[in-house]
Amino acid sequence: MDHTRIDALPLRHLVLPARGRLVPRGVHRRQGAHRSRLGHARRGAGAGPGGGVGDDPSHAHPPPLAQPPPLAGGCRGVGAGRRRPYPGAAAGDGGRFDRPRPDAGGATLRIERILANNPGPYTGAGTNTWILDDGKGSVVVIDPGPVDRAHADAILARLEGRRPEGVLVTHTHTDHAPLANPLARELGVPAIGHGPGPGFEPDSLVTDGSVVSVGGLDLKVLHTPGHADDHLCFLVGRVMFTGDHVIGGSSVMVDDLGRYLASLRRLQGLEIDRMYPGHGGEIERPAEVVDWYVAHRMQRHEEVLAAVVAGAGTVGEVVERVYAGVDPALHPLAARSVNAHLMLLAEEGRIVFQEGRALPIPAS
Repeated sequence: MDHTRIDALPLRHLVLPARGRLVPRGVHRRQGAHRSRLGHARRGAGAGPGGGVGDDPSHAHPPPLAQPPPLAGGCRGVGAGRRRPYPGAAAGDGGRFDRPRPDAGGATLRIERILANNPGPYTGAGTNTWILDDGKGSVVVIDPGPVDRAHADAILARLEGRRPEGVLVTHTHTDHAPLANPLARELGVPAIGHGPGPGFEPDSLVTDGSVVSVGGLDLKVLHTPGHADDHLCFLVGRVMFTGDHVIGGSSVMVDDLGRYLASLRRLQGLEIDRMYPGHGGEIERPAEVVDWYVAHRMQRHEEVLAAVVAGAGTVGEVVERVYAGVDPALHPLAARSVNAHLMLLAEEGRIVFQEGRALPIPAS
């Protein structure tokens, strides 16, 4: 995690074309939104209310957990069925994707990826920053990522000669959001998200059903909690930017399993041709991938229950059984998903989970 403040580094100011202000429909503009240039931002710009980036370790980015092996017969005494693998490789790691405009306006959506320089076990190759161009030069930036001088310069260079209209954030984990405020100030556009979080203070608030306009395009906002309470996806036509709700090549950590499953099932009811995730490559078969996510999570649910029935009484003991094949360095984050499973099992009346102890309910 890069803890360097971007405003402490030299800035190459770009001369950007004149543009109108983005005023999303269904959003609330926060009062007193700061509009200084990034190179002259107030102390701590982009660090949010808590100070420096990443100073709340509870909000470290949950990693994409290792892909379950295709022939695993359950993890060390847990589960009996073969676990279905992630459906195919994510479609490459290219940097530009052209898609038809949903309004058949004669232009092509240009979708460009800039990979943040934050690779690691929690982020894979790094965070995907997406630039959505309406095909006529109006653009928004989605998930600008962590505060990093080189990454900011790469985004600014890619926007040269175009009309930036906003900086959107899918959720406030620190590998996605902290660069949003200083970048938005530099561009003179609003930073847009569901709410404040570590390193992020939105200028405009959006929620489920809000619409953000980019030139002649409308991005529909979907609130998709589960991985994070404030998680959003952005849908334009049949193209969706999924943040960490669905990523390329792996499952994700979950904080609230009930809400996460509901959010996934909502996506199952939509017609989506492509997904552009917060990590990994373009997803070419969204329906199949979302079905896999639901099936994988439900299988994990039964494995967690089986572990409790077999005598695992704490989150750590369940992790050791269910995630036996996963890099132990990821077990602390796997524990958050296990905790979510245990809480939902208790809500379902299938176990007792109190004060960190899980007990099976005896068969009547």
